[in-house]
Amino acid sequence: MIMNSSLTSKFSAARRTQSVEVPTRRPHFRLGLLLAAASLATTSHAIDFGPDGMFSLNGFGEVTMSLNSNYCADCQWVAGQEKDKNWSDPVIPGREYKTRGVTFSQFQPYLGAKIDLGKGYKLSGLVSQRWRDGMVDVPQAGSVWNGFWYDKNIAISHEDYGSVRAGHMTTRAWSVSDYPYGTNVGLSGPWSASGAGYGMLTSAVRYTSRILDVAEGDLVLEATYDMGNTEFKINKPRFLEFYAQFHRGDLVVDAMLQDARNGTPSAWTHGPFTGLTPFPMDDSLLSESSQGIAMVMGRYQYNSQIEISAGLRRNWWSGANAVFTTNPSNWNNMFNVDWGGTLNGVTNPGYPASSIDVMLGGRYRVGKWVTSLGLIQLGTARTDNPSERGQGNSALVGALGLQYDYGNGLKFNIQTGAVHYARLGLSPMSLASNASINDADSRITQDSNWVTVGFVYGF
Repeated sequence: MIMNSSLTSKFSAARRTQSVEVPTRRPHFRLGLLLAAASLATTSHAIDFGPDGMFSLNGFGEVTMSLNSNYCADCQWVAGQEKDKNWSDPVIPGREYKTRGVTFSQFQPYLGAKIDLGKGYKLSGLVSQRWRDGMVDVPQAGSVWNGFWYDKNIAISHEDYGSVRAGHMTTRAWSVSDYPYGTNVGLSGPWSASGAGYGMLTSAVRYTSRILDVAEGDLVLEATYDMGNTEFKINKPRFLEFYAQFHRGDLVVDAMLQDARNGTPSAWTHGPFTGLTPFPMDDSLLSESSQGIAMVMGRYQYNSQIEISAGLRRNWWSGANAVFTTNPSNWNNMFNVDWGGTLNGVTNPGYPASSIDVMLGGRYRVGKWVTSLGLIQLGTARTDNPSERGQGNSALVGALGLQYDYGNGLKFNIQTGAVHYARLGLSPMSLASNASINDADSRITQDSNWVTVGFVYGF
């Protein structure tokens, strides 16, 4: 499920999960390329220790309280089932709608290490994990993705050649759209965790270029590869992501292309990339699946008070046939299925689909106060599927936020937001569940709103 959109005014630099590592080769290196230059996720409050400051510890903690309207605790006939299974579609009429109170906490430390090898070479490493409500925040922890880390990687870099990093890490499609774009306008979850991307990698190799002089600005290029679960021999997983950041004056543009084959079919861009299902023994029963995104986002600092941002994303999915597997007895991870239909002799076939999502936002700063406004349009999808699986629905999400900076890493946030679905029924295809946005289930209500207050501390 998409992260609650109350998780949207986190912290400053500590929110950067796995920054791009690029040597600062020029004395006039610009503030806007901090994302592309920091070898570790750091803040001014980071704790350095060890010989010559070899180790660095930083992170953030957050506590929020939310009230979400139009919540129905027991409206679904079959509880706990994924959106793409048609037996999870029906809801029980006549159930009570009510406002739901939610208390949420999360904590994530980053432990980094760096060693100067001489002749321009540096060796570094990063370990990071997140706890949500006191539990390790690992997708489907204890069963499918147990042992997954947000960061557990090493890197070698050179001031002239860039860097190579290997291990567990987050993707740019999730981390950059999460912070700074979604976070800055109060819509971190609905923007960063929706769509056809993946957010976490377990066996990745990433190359990041040095800073390049292009069009009187600074350009950083990056490519990431992940082989996924290598126990799948027939439907072999393969993940590719290309990322570019361009900075010129007060303008920053981030662009990314993510293309994945035989990962878990989904519309949850925070999710991990491994294989078609958690069980390699399913390999021979399944058929190939693919999905990806193309996204461009930009932010412009109009003056010291006003910042404007925008994003455009195209999602695509190949679809995934629904198959009942026997070891263990379970259904696979299907996507956009025509339940009861046939296509080219295949029963319950999955159909290709594509959609467009848009984000707009702005921030206004006065002293220690920052006001933010964000809007997202999650669009309808194009598909030949004769069954309705959410392709005919869209969602408009908005948030208005106010933040006060106490200094020394402590910030207070208050936010109000709302979502409007174009129709009652399954949620838009780029959402992972029917109640992905603040528990607002598109099958029982077209409109929902929320208010959130909380504190966040970055160190």
